[in-house]
Amino acid sequence: MPTHPQEPGRAASDPGVRVPEGAGPPPRGDLPRPDPPRPEAANGEPGPDAAGSAPAEDEHTTAIRELEDRWRRALADLDNLRKRHARELERERAAERSRTAAAFLPVLDNLELALTHAGADPGAVVEGIRAVRDQAVNVLELLGYPRHAETGVAFDPARHEVVGVVQDPGAPPGTVVEVLRPGYGDGERQLRPAAVTVAKRE
Repeated sequence: MPTHPQEPGRAASDPGVRVPEGAGPPPRGDLPRPDPPRPEAANGEPGPDAAGSAPAEDEHTTAIRELEDRWRRALADLDNLRKRHARELERERAAERSRTAAAFLPVLDNLELALTHAGADPGAVVEGIRAVRDQAVNVLELLGYPRHAETGVAFDPARHEVVGVVQDPGAPPGTVVEVLRPGYGDGERQLRPAAVTVAKRE
């Protein structure tokens, strides 16, 4: 029986139509399916997915801005604190220098008096200078720097600086025989160690 070409409008499933081997089903003429409708809330408003991720991004942006603002404020407070501390430290240094200088003013006054009477009795001048020396030593002690000029004590490397070793039968070995320059202060508040000579060890 002869094969007739497919007539328009006849489906491929028509028993009178032959489909070539290996050919797929003919394309459908259906329109594309629309996207599924977005969920709506009970009141008819768009659901939470309708607005997308915009609200979440706005929250993160606001949080970042708040953190940046707090960070800038903390830096400004720290800088102000540093400047205030530097000003207070300088004021304390100036006040301490003023107190120290004021404590030595009487010493200078007495030295000037001793120089004024230098042509008088030499014995009186010596006594006056000794009194001024004692006054200066007292000022240093009040400032926290006591004087050390003891002899006959054991050598202490923290308080003494050896400038000579002598043979002295009357002094135990390792003891201070003579103080050539007094020391002032103790420990971390030491101005300088005492320069001494020490008895030789056997």
